[in-house]
Amino acid sequence: MSKPIDYDAPRRPAVEVEVNSLEELKARGAASQSARVDPDEVEAAENFELPGADLSGEELTVAVVPMQPDEFRCARCFLVHHRSQLAAQPDGREVCRDCS
Repeated sequence: MSKPIDYDAPRRPAVEVEVNSLEELKARGAASQSARVDPDEVEAAENFELPGADLSGEELTVAVVPMQPDEFRCARCFLVHHRSQLAAQPDGREVCRDCS
């Protein structure tokens, strides 16, 4: 069984915090940063498309199938379901099981 962790306890003793001066921290941070860029990140950035990109040259082709005789359109969610999903017909309106 592991020892419970006190998340409110300080992570380092106060003595260590005082020893690290601002100049030391800045020097350590600058040394750890690298100007080199990972090639995979560059490739990913080039292939990334922002939302709202211009898609005016794209064509969308979708085959639209008319509603079949064994299907119905729910009066609440307006989705087309199979007759087996028909839950109730209040006031003559067809409602699916998800919406009932």
